[in-house]
Amino acid sequence: MGVILAILGWTSFGLVIAVGLALDLVGLFGNWIILGAVSAAWAVTGFSHFGIWSLAIMAALAVLGEVLEMVAAGYGAAKSGGSKRTVVAACVGCLAGAVIGTPLFPVVGTLAGACLGAFLAAMGNEYLNEQKNSRQALWTGLGAALGKVAGLLAKLLVGFLMLLVAALAY
Repeated sequence: MGVILAILGWTSFGLVIAVGLALDLVGLFGNWIILGAVSAAWAVTGFSHFGIWSLAIMAALAVLGEVLEMVAAGYGAAKSGGSKRTVVAACVGCLAGAVIGTPLFPVVGTLAGACLGAFLAAMGNEYLNEQKNSRQALWTGLGAALGKVAGLLAKLLVGFLMLLVAALAY
């Protein structure tokens, strides 16, 4: 019976990890799911695997992943010629778009809304407040949207780093 429970437990653990990584790709809280799964496995195994230090490192990495994802849209806007105000607008638009997009199209709406929000906010700020022409404003908006996508990939990479920390601590 113990072997069956172990197989079921580790299989469930692996599925939760896979779900966490998939959630990272759509801009949701996947790294926190991964941290929760490893924490639960640590507790269920009688605190014999992983450890408090590996969990602390993984928590710091999860925070890093969120920060990278959040600032990436602004960075993309800045690299595409956007002003400081446009960087802030892209970050705010990214958050607002994710909030608006999530209930409209669950899971995919978060990613689409965030990218569209970053694009529209950066483009709108450049066009209306910075007096850029429509081509320059579109370019900056595109940079913000691509920055958001890069932020998601960075967050996914952080998720894999968290798994590396867990594997080394096992």
